[in-house]
Amino acid sequence: MKYSKPPLSIDEQINLLAQRGLHIPDRDKAYRYLTHISYYRLRIYWLSLEKSTVENNHGFKEGVAFDDVVELYVLDRKLRLLILEAVERFEVSFRSLLINHMATEYGSHAYLNENIFKKPSTYSKCVDCLKQAISGSKEIFIEHYKNNYTDPEFPPIWSAFEILHFGDLAKWYQIIRQRKDRQAISKTYKLDESILNSFVHHLNHVRNISAHHGRLWNRHLTITMKIPDQPQEIRVWFNKENNAKARIYNTLTMLACLLKIISPSTTWPQRVKTLLGNFNRVNPSDMGFPNNWKSFPIWDGAS
Repeated sequence: MKYSKPPLSIDEQINLLAQRGLHIPDRDKAYRYLTHISYYRLRIYWLSLEKSTVENNHGFKEGVAFDDVVELYVLDRKLRLLILEAVERFEVSFRSLLINHMATEYGSHAYLNENIFKKPSTYSKCVDCLKQAISGSKEIFIEHYKNNYTDPEFPPIWSAFEILHFGDLAKWYQIIRQRKDRQAISKTYKLDESILNSFVHHLNHVRNISAHHGRLWNRHLTITMKIPDQPQEIRVWFNKENNAKARIYNTLTMLACLLKIISPSTTWPQRVKTLLGNFNRVNPSDMGFPNNWKSFPIWDGAS
């Protein structure tokens, strides 16, 4: 079927939404949002507010207003910012643990020792990517090495790994040959290495969505994470129901647990809880939250 829908002006978009039953008490406000956010970005949020049957032709449920759509959008934006804050704290910590362990165990240029790593083809790609990043880097510490040393050609791991993207760090962790090395890094977080390996892969996916302003509210995440069984006191905080495994709740829970280890005085979990409490239209179950999540001590700052 050939696509034949014509483009609509902002005023025409507002008229169409009103015809479909969306209450728009402040037309100027709606015009401003649709101008600066766009119809199709906001449409992701109002889909859940439409009647479910095809015959309704995208008609809205009774009583739904434009402010309800905006509320979902604002919640999602603020949640993304909180997640990016947590990812930054964890990424810096994870990078430090990886560098310190590999350097003290295998020397200043551990990453150039192929015997330490498995998956030769992946290792080769990781090395090539890192060398390319080093060659093009203008960081002061990289320039210092280039200007003062020639053997080895590339800088030590504590310099080289500082310029890696989070996704590349996750790959380096994944291909460490010895489980004991991966475990030495993960034990700081009180996690098994398989859980940490799964989480960093998953978190890179969530980070990329957030960094590119994608939706996290009510999203089905395509790269999921393993739920930890240990330590026993935290496993009850995760939602193991099938319909929740691909939602953002478990990601938030893991980040809350990790931040309490990295920075015991963190207020991040409480801010997540406060954020969700400030929006009347938001149903936390849409993001995989269990009904009793507020009773878990991790969200009150206790652990």
